[in-house]
Amino acid sequence: MRLPHITKSRRHLLSLASVAALAPLSAQVSAETITVATVNNADMVVMQSLTSEFEKAHPDITLDWVVLEENVLRQRLTTDVATQGGQFDIMTIGTYEVPIWAKHGWLTKLDNLPEDYQVDDLIKPVRDGLSVTEGEKKGLYALPFYGESSMLYYRKDLFEQAGIEMPEQPTWSQVNDWAAKLNSADEGVYGICLRGKPGWGENMAVLGTMVNSFGGRWFNEEWEPQLDSPAWSEAINFYVDMMGKYGPPGATSNGFNENLALFSSGKCGMWVDATSAAGKLYNPKESSVADKLGFAPAPIAKTEKGSHWLWSWALAIPESSKSKDAAQTFITWATSQEYVNLVGEREGWASIPPGTRVSTYENQSYKDAAPFAGFVMDAITSADPTDPTLEPVPYVGVQMVTIPEFQSIGTQVGQMIAAALAGQMSVEQALSSAQRSTERTMRQSGY
Repeated sequence: MRLPHITKSRRHLLSLASVAALAPLSAQVSAETITVATVNNADMVVMQSLTSEFEKAHPDITLDWVVLEENVLRQRLTTDVATQGGQFDIMTIGTYEVPIWAKHGWLTKLDNLPEDYQVDDLIKPVRDGLSVTEGEKKGLYALPFYGESSMLYYRKDLFEQAGIEMPEQPTWSQVNDWAAKLNSADEGVYGICLRGKPGWGENMAVLGTMVNSFGGRWFNEEWEPQLDSPAWSEAINFYVDMMGKYGPPGATSNGFNENLALFSSGKCGMWVDATSAAGKLYNPKESSVADKLGFAPAPIAKTEKGSHWLWSWALAIPESSKSKDAAQTFITWATSQEYVNLVGEREGWASIPPGTRVSTYENQSYKDAAPFAGFVMDAITSADPTDPTLEPVPYVGVQMVTIPEFQSIGTQVGQMIAAALAGQMSVEQALSSAQRSTERTMRQSGY
C-alpha cells in the first residue's frame, strides 16, 4: 500500500513531535530506583522526610525505602549480603559489620569520593571504625550517618526534689541508690530505664559496657569465654536486681526507641544509653522533659575502661548493587555538611545527626542549641576499641567483639540475660548456659 504523500516540512514536524512524545518516556527509562534499607531510628525518619530535596536535585534517581526494627534489619541485611542477594543498593550498617563485611569483599570501597565531600572532616575514630585499616583491602567502606557514645541522662527536677547532686563521674552503685529514691511507680515514674530487649546491639550494648566497668571481658587472651567469671556475675546480678526493683514493667521489650519514648514522656528518673538521643530529648517538640534534662558520663564500677561505647550507623553500598554510582550520589549527600545544615535549618540544630564531622562541633549554631555537644565529642574521641577492658583481650570493640561469630553469640547471651530479667531463670543459670553455648560456638569456629 502506498503511503500518502508527506511534504518535507511536515515530515520534519512529525519527527520533532515524535521526539517530544518520546522525551518523557526516555527520562523515565533513564531514572534509576535505588533501594535503601535502614533502621527505624528518629534520625533516619528525618532522612526519609528530606528525600524530596534529594530527588529534586537528582531527578534521575528515585529512592525506595525499606525501614525495619534494628534486630530485623540486621538479620535481613546479613542474609542478603552473605548470599549476594542484591535486594538493596544501600545498607544501614555499623562499626561492627563494616570491617568484617569489607574483608569478605561484600562492600564497595569508597575510594573516589568527590573533593567537596571533605573526608578529612569525618571524626577520626568514627572514620577508622568504618574502614579496613591494613592489608590489600585497606580503605573506607561506609560513610557515617551519625556517630555516638553513651551517657547518663537524668531528670534535674527529680534530683533536686530528692536532694541528689550529680558528681562529675557517677558510679553504678550511686545510680542504684538514686534509682531507689526516684522510683515512684504509683505515679508512673521509674527510677531507671535500661535496655532489656535481647540482641547483640540492643541489651548487650549497655550490658557490655557495664561488664567492662565491673572489670569483666568477653574473652581472655586465649579466646576462652569469660561469661561465668565473677565480674560478669556481679554486673548482671546488679542489673537484674536494680531493674527488677526500679525499672519499668515489661523491660525485656524495651530497646533504644522504647526507652527514648519512656524518658521523653517523663516516665524515667534516669536512663543510660546512646549520646544520639540527646538532640531528641532537648527538643521541646519531641520531649516533655526538654527543660528538665541533665546529663553525665556513663557510670563506672571498678574501672572507667570500656564504660562508654563507640558506635556509628553508616551507609554502605553492597557489591551486589547494580546502581553503585546512584547509590554513592545519595550516601555522599546524606552524610555531607550540606545535609547537616539542611536538617539544622528544617528541624532545629539540636536535631542534626551528631558525631560524624569535626565541623559540626565547630558550628556556633549547633553549640548554642546543643549544650551537650562538647561532652559528646569528648566521649566519642576518648572511647578506645583497641583497649576496652581492665584485663588484656585479643579483640577490638568496646560494647562488641569484632569477629563474625559475635552477632550470634551476643544475641544468644542477650536472650539468656533477658530470660533472667523476666524471672524465667536465675542469673547464674543464664550465665552458665551462655558460657556453654559460647564455648561451643568458638570451638566449632576453630578458635
